[in-house]
Amino acid sequence: MPHADIHGNAVSTANRAAIAKLDEATGLMLGFRADPLAAIDAAIAEQPDFAMAHAFRAGLMVMSMERASVAEAEASIAAAWDLPVANDRERAHLAAAQAWCEGDFVAAHRGYAALAAAHPRDLFAQQVAHQFDFFLGNPAGLRDRPAAAMRAWRTGEEGFSWLLGMQAFGLEENGEYAAAEDAGRMALALQPRDAWAVHAVAHVMEMQGRDQEGAAFLERREADWAPAAILAVHNWWHLALFHLERGAFDRVLGIYDRAVAHGIAKGEAQPAIDLVDASAMLWRLLLRGADTGRRFAQLSMAWQQAGGEGFYAFSDLHAVMAHLGAGREEAAAQVLGAMRRAAAGQGTNARLTREVGLPLSEGVWAFSRGDFDRAAQLMAPVLPRARDFGGSNAQRDVLSLTLLEAALRGGDRSLAQLLAAERIAAKPDSPLAQAFWARAGGGRLAA
Repeated sequence: MPHADIHGNAVSTANRAAIAKLDEATGLMLGFRADPLAAIDAAIAEQPDFAMAHAFRAGLMVMSMERASVAEAEASIAAAWDLPVANDRERAHLAAAQAWCEGDFVAAHRGYAALAAAHPRDLFAQQVAHQFDFFLGNPAGLRDRPAAAMRAWRTGEEGFSWLLGMQAFGLEENGEYAAAEDAGRMALALQPRDAWAVHAVAHVMEMQGRDQEGAAFLERREADWAPAAILAVHNWWHLALFHLERGAFDRVLGIYDRAVAHGIAKGEAQPAIDLVDASAMLWRLLLRGADTGRRFAQLSMAWQQAGGEGFYAFSDLHAVMAHLGAGREEAAAQVLGAMRRAAAGQGTNARLTREVGLPLSEGVWAFSRGDFDRAAQLMAPVLPRARDFGGSNAQRDVLSLTLLEAALRGGDRSLAQLLAAERIAAKPDSPLAQAFWARAGGGRLAA
């Protein structure tokens, strides 16, 4: 009888200690807690020819979506590629990770999605496929993939709650807010420390303009999500976003300094996912006219330290925001140059950069120079397709805010009123939406 992990997926080793470490790494990854990499390295130390452990390690690198992780992913793949003991599922994991290393994100996505479909109890494949749905703007997959996998699980079974949390986020990204909140709260009832489910419910409240309720929800559950080292910064970002809605700049900057950019201020290397959140928050503050002090300068240096321009357009755009916010046009120009070279090449990111990332980045550049008409001309046609290059609805809202500000400052009243009307319809009680509506010259709001 083949040996299996805790959820019944066949593995190519009989070493129970190594399998236990793989199970531990999977649980840490699903909970976004530290340190799945250390746990999987321990599995490899126990059994150096454990193909799934090497594939798992490669997959962790894939989920970083950073060029700096490619070499490590390739090393993990090479360590297992020719192992005669590897089973078909393990080999499929390796092949999907290899496609990512080669810049074919679509093929990698397809590979992990196929694994998730064929092995619905493979929570690692489910998680990586879910993240690719996020990275490549596939909202239907975010919602439907975990729902399909649930058919192979019993409600309440250990591991089932993680799928509920994934489904909750997918439902939210498809605008199914009531169902999303129900799924997220059900996941939390089963597993209170599911930081992804907390994050999904926070997204619902953000999209519905429930800023005071959202802040209270995150603050009340802080002990559940704050220890989630891999996702904590993003949930702190959500808390700051709720406070920003009502113009509480001091509270926003306090959260930014304490929890979002603590390492940035100290000059420590940061993952791109955290730098993206920092850029988006500071750019929103810039749009609101807040004094951000030296924070943009520190963030700009952190992006330069991270490097890797031209690998993933969504990250590149946020690097451009940071450099421009710091007044460092030369650094922004270097990123734009890397994006233009990427756009002229092959692979998934070349297309995403050409079609979405580059025009949006050039629009942000025009905005920073006060050329608001040009910013609107560049951004308005592309914004409806911005989902294609990743991020959540809440994250991409910084682009909508920039376009709305460009329309207002450039005197394009028709565009400003259209965008302000969309915002007030989505969030009728939002002070920010109401302020935009007034600035756009909208009529009196109904009581």
